[in-house]
Amino acid sequence: MSKHGRVLVAMSGGIDSSLAALLLHEEGYEVIGMTMKTWDYASSGSSKKETGCCSLDSINDARNMAVNLGFPHYILDIREEFGDYVIDHFTGEYLEGRTPNPCVLCNTHIKWDALLRRADRLNCAFIATGHYANIRHENDRYVISKGLDQHKDQSYALWGISQASLSRTLFPLGHLRKTEIYDMARERGFMDLVNKSESYEICFVPDNDYRGFLKRRVPGLEADVNGGEFVLEETGQVVGHHEGYPFYTIGQRKGLGVHLGYPVYVTEIQKDTNRVLLGRLPDLSRDGMYVGKLNMMKYEALDTPLQTVTKVRYKDSGTPALITQEGNRMRVDFHEGVNGIAPGQAAVFYEGDDVVGGGWILKSFHRDRE
Repeated sequence: MSKHGRVLVAMSGGIDSSLAALLLHEEGYEVIGMTMKTWDYASSGSSKKETGCCSLDSINDARNMAVNLGFPHYILDIREEFGDYVIDHFTGEYLEGRTPNPCVLCNTHIKWDALLRRADRLNCAFIATGHYANIRHENDRYVISKGLDQHKDQSYALWGISQASLSRTLFPLGHLRKTEIYDMARERGFMDLVNKSESYEICFVPDNDYRGFLKRRVPGLEADVNGGEFVLEETGQVVGHHEGYPFYTIGQRKGLGVHLGYPVYVTEIQKDTNRVLLGRLPDLSRDGMYVGKLNMMKYEALDTPLQTVTKVRYKDSGTPALITQEGNRMRVDFHEGVNGIAPGQAAVFYEGDDVVGGGWILKSFHRDRE
């Protein structure tokens, strides 16, 4: 009989999820490992060697860890549900002129739900992952907070998890630093994990070429969108033609093919006219934004405006902002200008280290132009 109950651990084959399973096993949980197959590289059209969480090598690494520690391991094929939801959303967002965040979407709408369904079938009280974040139960709410290792903190990617799912979730690495994880793996003789390189690519875009992926995914796209205008935001002057609005992102500077004698950046994407607006670096700055499809975490809702630090991308350090909830939309007023706010990306609101909630960026604004 296990000391703490049965837990289903999502194992990608990498060092973080492997150590999460190992630590729970050592703590006395009855561990069951599960590796999710989300994507088939052969169908991506990429010539790159299969790597990352869905590769055969990664699946074998996860299984070997389970065998070494003496607990069961299963492979869960969720390619169909992953493709129907995450990849279709990814493609659709670019076609709408937005910049998607498929990893956040996958966490909140695919992986957690898939794990919990299998956990129920296997009589597991909990699920666990190797994310660097923490969970606590306070005032009848489950709250995610930043992991101890600020350089590895992954709370930004977890804002969309429901309260019901959080009530059954464990993050064994939240109180640890990455260096400690490496030390633990060395001490226990798992040098293959220590020496294994980590992948930061989108699993279904293994070469990081999202343009090529879109072209393969949407036949005829190039011909349909090629030849749109590059326009200077400040003056309205047409300064060139581009390959099509879906192939650009807010804040992009490289690969524009426009030479004006000074650096320019994509400041806005206009899908309906196939126009891409350009400007200098200060032109990227916005005073605020609206965020929709909220998932509130620390508080069920905000009755009054709240001072937060708000992040608009994963590697963003965050900017102080006053957030005001308007139904299922949040108005965010930054205390200073923020560059590169991209509709379609996730915005996450923090109070100290706690995740207040998050949502998807709808649009940004200048206060004096509203």
